[in-house]
Amino acid sequence: MARAAFLPSPLAGAAASNVIYLGAALCRSKFELFYPDGFEDETYLVAERFAKERAHLEWELELAPASFRKQLARGEFRAICDAAVRVESRSGLLFSFERMALRDAVKTPAGARLFATELYAFLNGTGAQQRRFNDWLEALADLPRKGSPVLTWPVATVFGFIARPDRHMFLKPRATRRAAQRYGYALGYDSKPTWPLYQDLLTFATVVRRDLDRRPGFKARDMIDLQSFMWVQGAPEYET
Repeated sequence: MARAAFLPSPLAGAAASNVIYLGAALCRSKFELFYPDGFEDETYLVAERFAKERAHLEWELELAPASFRKQLARGEFRAICDAAVRVESRSGLLFSFERMALRDAVKTPAGARLFATELYAFLNGTGAQQRRFNDWLEALADLPRKGSPVLTWPVATVFGFIARPDRHMFLKPRATRRAAQRYGYALGYDSKPTWPLYQDLLTFATVVRRDLDRRPGFKARDMIDLQSFMWVQGAPEYET
């Protein structure tokens, strides 16, 4: 990755210390059952990391900040939406019904403009991360809706994760909550995305990074590795 990994929040307070270290050890052992060499395991790189990393590289080609800004200035809102949805679809991170709800929401000129401008502000704007995230959530809530809601945790977090995996985490609710439970981290959750709960997710990721960094083969390059570690703990295909 081009950018150095970013530790999103200090390891302080009750949430950061509320970890059962036996759970952390068991989670690492489970990951090693499937990928003995940790984040350097060749099978892991193919099965979990490659598609997510490729999506990030494709995003950099199509929607890097300078290119994104130029397209906004030219009013190419629909092209931005098409590129964002196209890159995400290759990653396979969203369910098909979530992707369809998003596609429907940005079909109108107003929807495309709102999505494109607020996505740029969230990813590349100035100001506090909390304010930018809250503005992004508000924009998703305001998008036209035909069926399934657009404002869900996966949709709210997937583009930050793809564009800036050094800084942002993807939340797949069921698997991530199961991972936190196994790990022994008291992750807050509500189906409605909010900044405090997203900040708690970033703290969880920081705790996991801190614990794994001590082990050979487990030095996380970015949030892709951390999200994959959580996915292995909570996804049905990794049940033992």
